[in-house]
Amino acid sequence: MRLEHMTWKQAEAYFKDHDTAIIPVGSIENHGSHLCLGTDYLIPSHIAETLDREVDAVLLPAVPYGIADHHFGFPGTISLGYDGLRLVMERITQCLYNYGVRKFIFLNGHGGNDPALLDVGLGLEDKGALTALINWWQLAGQLEPAWAGGHGGGEETAAILAINPDWVHMEDYMPLEPQDLSPELPVSAVRTVRFQGADITVQRHFQSVTPSGWYGPDDPKDATAEWGREMLDRVTRYIVDFIRAFSKVDATQGGRRG
Repeated sequence: MRLEHMTWKQAEAYFKDHDTAIIPVGSIENHGSHLCLGTDYLIPSHIAETLDREVDAVLLPAVPYGIADHHFGFPGTISLGYDGLRLVMERITQCLYNYGVRKFIFLNGHGGNDPALLDVGLGLEDKGALTALINWWQLAGQLEPAWAGGHGGGEETAAILAINPDWVHMEDYMPLEPQDLSPELPVSAVRTVRFQGADITVQRHFQSVTPSGWYGPDDPKDATAEWGREMLDRVTRYIVDFIRAFSKVDATQGGRRG
């Protein structure tokens, strides 16, 4: 049931018998020259549309902004920062808590949001509530390793192709050209370089690592709408089953120990 479609009288009645809320969270940020800025917001929102029909929980409008300071080199990126996102989520969850919600599901589309979302979850546990953080792209890679990808790569491109192909612009595609620190210190991931067989974290802005704006083993050129549809369907079915199980949990039994 969508919160924004209710009247206050309907909300009052609903919260008397329901204590589970789903909050999609995303980001407006670079996803490569070929993929729309709203990718991290649009995919959780799409998944949430199906959840609204399948699970007995209140669904909130998606929070479109997150923590994306590391993408500021790319025009169009908007970031609340850690403090901003944490404050927004604390206020939203506190309102819901006051209405009786004790189980919160953060349906997340952006890994940079994790620190703030997890800290909000700890605060909720202190009050006798529980929070589940679902990062859809990580879940997809666990359900099918062939789907696992990076940022703006084939995995996310396939998902957006399935949702709306008009939001993908492969005519503007740029190849991946990681910017190594030196011949001895090649890029091994967005935040790491490889040295003598081990990875060392070197924090840089995303644009400094990959001028194209995407990174990962999954080339966007390999993405198809069919891949996206199969992946989103399986991820959504899993989340439906999880929410049904999570909704049965007594949140008061998961409170802080010691």
